[in-house]
Amino acid sequence: MNVEIGIMNVDRPVSFDTDASAEDVSKKITATNIHGGMVELEDSKGRTIIIPAHSIGYVIIGSETIHPVGFGALS
Repeated sequence: MNVEIGIMNVDRPVSFDTDASAEDVSKKITATNIHGGMVELEDSKGRTIIIPAHSIGYVIIGSETIHPVGFGALS
């Protein structure tokens, strides 16, 4: 699943794939945002992403759009 996190005052978002469920990612971000501190997430390659909760502007949780490839009849 793809996760995109927008950081305040930073032009480019942090984007990564993770094996965690959307619910797990959402719970971690929400809990950390309520209590303050750092959001710690792991990507599908085993790397750890740590972001200060107070600097998160937005989060998009979901899978990447898959574009169909090939030849087919257009109607």
